[in-house]
Amino acid sequence: MNIVIEGGRIIDPAQKIDTIANLYIHQGAILAIGHEPPEGYFADETLDAHNKIVCPGLIDLFTHLREPGATQKGSIASETAAAAAGGITTLLTSPATSPIVDTPAVAELIQDRAADAGFVRVLPIGALTRGLQGEQLAPLHALTRSGCVAFTNARLPMVDSLALLRCLEYAATFDLLVIFQAQDAGLSRKGCMHDGASSARMGLEGIPEAAETIEVSRCLLLIEQTGVRAHFGQLSCERSIQLIDAARKRGLQVTADVAIHHLLLCDEDVNGFDSSLHVQPPLRSPLDRAGLRQGLVTDTLSAICSDHQPLDVIAKQAPFSETEPGISGLETLLPLSLKLVEQKLIELPQLIEKLTFGPAKILGLDSGTLQSGVQADVCIFDPEVSWTVNDQSLLSMGKNTPYYGHTLKGRVDCTLLGGRIVFKR
Repeated sequence: MNIVIEGGRIIDPAQKIDTIANLYIHQGAILAIGHEPPEGYFADETLDAHNKIVCPGLIDLFTHLREPGATQKGSIASETAAAAAGGITTLLTSPATSPIVDTPAVAELIQDRAADAGFVRVLPIGALTRGLQGEQLAPLHALTRSGCVAFTNARLPMVDSLALLRCLEYAATFDLLVIFQAQDAGLSRKGCMHDGASSARMGLEGIPEAAETIEVSRCLLLIEQTGVRAHFGQLSCERSIQLIDAARKRGLQVTADVAIHHLLLCDEDVNGFDSSLHVQPPLRSPLDRAGLRQGLVTDTLSAICSDHQPLDVIAKQAPFSETEPGISGLETLLPLSLKLVEQKLIELPQLIEKLTFGPAKILGLDSGTLQSGVQADVCIFDPEVSWTVNDQSLLSMGKNTPYYGHTLKGRVDCTLLGGRIVFKR
């Protein structure tokens, strides 16, 4: 099928393109960018993108789809439909399902169900250790052959540094990507928010920033020893950014991302014990938020993710410390990220890079671009349209967001996956 997207502002950071032109799609792939159609080209369908942005489909580096296991919170069908509505065409999903993604059968099940739903491309992250127990190495090679693009132990502890070292040595041997979600189990065990003035005032157990930075330091030392290809996901502290930056200057193959809510919110926003702001890692201090923003501008942080964690209503209906942590964020990833442009922190092309080409480079994917010949994963959005976050506007089963009831600016009009329209408003 041939599709022409007419008159949009095409932004493709991978090719340093920012121009108003037509985008031509032929048989599921990008054919050309220009004002005139290629010779002999005819369109089966035309999409009007005047006064809108046309960019590569967004790539979300970390999500929880909840299936298999906790389908009362979300399913692959519901959450991938929400992702498509948010302009996301590729997403990575956590291995912390039930059963855990530590066998090829589970990895293949997730991909099969995502393919049946047909909304986005789902790439499973495999468990680094069996059962995420932090002890015995999972069958990484078999999981890779079954479609896993990276491996993590999530936020579950690996107390034995020797076991972690052996895991990283094995991963380095096969050039596998290891994702660290750094959090020291002992320092964070009882905490529910950042350890600071706000937690003291509210009488809540805090999680010190050392819970993250100590683990980042340990992991960096082992990365340096093994040479493994490594990525740090959802960092929350300024000091962590400094450690990553120093490691990269020493030549380590290290990248990092940040969840959008850590760029916009801080611990001072946790007023009235609002459980929608209970997240892990916790919202940190204003200084940490400023450090994360600086890391984004200087490219120490290569990507922005949603850290999407849909929850059922009852999960947030308890005293703050007893509620489940997590924010549902697939459909708000783009409009919340656009706030960074509105606040003049970064320009729109730089932001789009953090949501598309940046994540693709981390994963080594041939995507995140509108280059000729590449599969046509495309997002068309109107940066000026405002909409209200509520039950009617969210396709995700999870309505747990601190932005519920808020009016956000910027909304996706159409999403194409491999040249096929998977969402159209």
